[in-house]
Amino acid sequence: MMKFEKKRVNIGKEELAYIDVGVGEVLILIHGNMSSSVHFLPLIEKLQDTYRVVVPDLRGYGDSTYNERFDSLCQLSSDVKLFADALGIDTAFVAGWSTGGGIAMDLAAKHPEFVKSLFIIQGTSHKGYPIFKKDATFQAIDGSAYATKEEMATDPVQVAPAVLMMENNDADGMTNIWNYVIYNVNKPSKEDNDFYMAESMKQKCILDTDWALAVFNMSNEKSCYSEGENTLKDIKCKCAFTKAMQDITVPPTMVMENVEALCDLATLITYENCAHSPIVDNLDQLTSDMKNFF
Repeated sequence: MMKFEKKRVNIGKEELAYIDVGVGEVLILIHGNMSSSVHFLPLIEKLQDTYRVVVPDLRGYGDSTYNERFDSLCQLSSDVKLFADALGIDTAFVAGWSTGGGIAMDLAAKHPEFVKSLFIIQGTSHKGYPIFKKDATFQAIDGSAYATKEEMATDPVQVAPAVLMMENNDADGMTNIWNYVIYNVNKPSKEDNDFYMAESMKQKCILDTDWALAVFNMSNEKSCYSEGENTLKDIKCKCAFTKAMQDITVPPTMVMENVEALCDLATLITYENCAHSPIVDNLDQLTSDMKNFF
């Protein structure tokens, strides 16, 4: 694993930790839920000779502060823009993984002059990632939304167990989750995984993120959680989307919602033997595809 250090910058009420390496045009990487900047380290190492790679820990993640709670991915995309402004970055390529994909799309819609192009790695749908209520057998009741964030906190499958693991610093339990829903094709080495899980345990905002994903909706259609903001149309740059065929977290159908909605702006990149982390499953091809696209 590459050597690195985290720097820190103030963005108002929060202080974000970040990695900043390499030379060239700026590429901002936005991580997903239950992770941080360090989960990008294998990719950063591959890209740093071509780009200045800048990777923040989002609010409530990694070594960043969590002075104020948040309810939407839009608040996190605003943080990213404040972060770039604080570093004097006027324009950038932007890549987002998973939840970070939704944040990246919102950033591109709100600040089209800032984002030169988008590369979305197994990103959530622009229509959001709903968490449904569960029946007596713990199966999701399709279309049954939680009324409040506090009610969502009681979800016995997707929310409450993860919150408890974070509170108890249960890295082994979190490893089991990652092995089931993210590393279901390949797995990092035990040494790397232990490092990643220790970083995941720093997260303080998992309920906020789950709620923010559920209410996220850039479409012009109402979801079970929110009215559509109709902001996807404000994305003006070209966008690439990876579609990993073995991903059970963000399945191919969810990726295709983004591709079909963005039409001529969208490029689809398919990975056959790959799950939710192309960084682990398909690093060389992912690196090549990113360089070719940008």
